[in-house]
Amino acid sequence: STPELVAAVVEAGGSGFLAGGYLGAEALEAQIAKTRELTGGLFGVNLFVPGERSTVDLSGYVARISKVARRYGAEPGEPRWDDDGYPAKLDVVVARRVPLVSFTFGLPSPEDVARLHEAGSRVVVTVTNPDEAARAAEAGADALCVQGYEAGAHRGLFTDDPADPAGGAAYGLLAALRLVSVRTGLPLIAAGGLVHGADVAAVLTAGAVAAQAGTAFLRADEAGTQPVHRRALAEGGRGTAFTRAFSGRPARGIVNGFLTENSAHAPAAYPQVHHLTRPVRAAAARAGDEEGLSLWAGQTYPLVTEGPAAEIFGRLREQALAALRRVASD
Repeated sequence: STPELVAAVVEAGGSGFLAGGYLGAEALEAQIAKTRELTGGLFGVNLFVPGERSTVDLSGYVARISKVARRYGAEPGEPRWDDDGYPAKLDVVVARRVPLVSFTFGLPSPEDVARLHEAGSRVVVTVTNPDEAARAAEAGADALCVQGYEAGAHRGLFTDDPADPAGGAAYGLLAALRLVSVRTGLPLIAAGGLVHGADVAAVLTAGAVAAQAGTAFLRADEAGTQPVHRRALAEGGRGTAFTRAFSGRPARGIVNGFLTENSAHAPAAYPQVHHLTRPVRAAAARAGDEEGLSLWAGQTYPLVTEGPAAEIFGRLREQALAALRRVASD
């Protein structure tokens, strides 16, 4: 995500989110300011909710990643826990009165929700199952982003079950929408492998008020996607799988050497594993080696095209309208 990508989609008639995860508070504030320079429309910021510190023994995985690091002439990072600078970034979005603030990996506290509401922000919580949806509604969320298992990158699970490769129950997007809709009357935003306008039409007719697309914009001109990642997306010949190998939390990515070799050994320890592998991933990216970095992508990534974000958005909209007209005429 970049301010340029967000602004391009907003100006084309949609809305976009800045990715606040892994950014420092000052960097996030700068991105918000840049976005406002580029557009006066509706946009949002997504924040990672800090989880509990894992106490799992990481020594075996540290040794394993150290061997991988040596292939690239790099050193592994320190497997430390942190809160991703959450309190400071929350202060930023409150002070800057960001119109939409979404949360992933858990629930903001009632006090945080109240602060955002007082600042005029609407609160969106990412959920993957009906129980999470009910909890988010109780916490005061204004809307829910319902994430199906088809989605690329990290699952928005509130709790990561170490015994489950997917971290917990994995519902397809349409099933998740239906199950969540009977637990809460909140507006639902659908996310998970939506790369064609017919996908958008499908989730709108299934009860969502909006479709959220991430993978569809990975090859957009304005996206911050690394060149080696873009190349893997364009090749489109590999499958995707859930893995904790890169971050310690289940995420869907294109299958490559790092994922294949390390998924079975990766502990459920986020963000310690993220910090451990980060220098290795950076070295692989510098080397142009797609086998050594996280290639996050949804299941339908081979269908993604490159070009200006406004063009991609316009095509999705026209395809969606055509699909709805086709169904209405049958």
